[in-house]
Amino acid sequence: MKNANFTILVVDDDENDQFLIQRAFEDLGVKATIQLAYNGAEAIAYMMGEGKFSDREKFAYPSFIMTDLKMPLADGFAVLEFLKSNPMWRIIPAVVLSASPDLDDIKKSYMLGASSYHLKPGNAEGLRKLIKLLYDYWMACEIPQVDSTGKQLHTDSEGKLGERFAQPT
Repeated sequence: MKNANFTILVVDDDENDQFLIQRAFEDLGVKATIQLAYNGAEAIAYMMGEGKFSDREKFAYPSFIMTDLKMPLADGFAVLEFLKSNPMWRIIPAVVLSASPDLDDIKKSYMLGASSYHLKPGNAEGLRKLIKLLYDYWMACEIPQVDSTGKQLHTDSEGKLGERFAQPT
């Protein structure tokens, strides 16, 4: 997340949780743009740049996704499945932040490519501490280069170890 211009997509149907997550980022001084989606279907439309999300200057590609699991229309698993099935999106860190301690939910999330799975803390201070931990971790990570809208830049892997892996177009 060393890119100074990054976008965090928060996917959660609970407006209180959205508010608390946004507030935690603000309290930490995070300068990222925080975008909100109320369910998995809206998150996928955001990533595809469809409908109200078609303006990529206003709705840049997300650099980091935080998703709840249990939501109407399409759940967090649908978000993870979308990311995993699309090479352009597969590299985006996707963190599950859920109230579900169900072992099957945890396992399925990782099977679908979640970067991590966290239980929602029971209070605002616990959430702030978790958000800080996640933010600090991702700020220490190297990430692929992106253009001004957040879209991945094509790189030349010729002669490099990674050339055996096809790049998304």
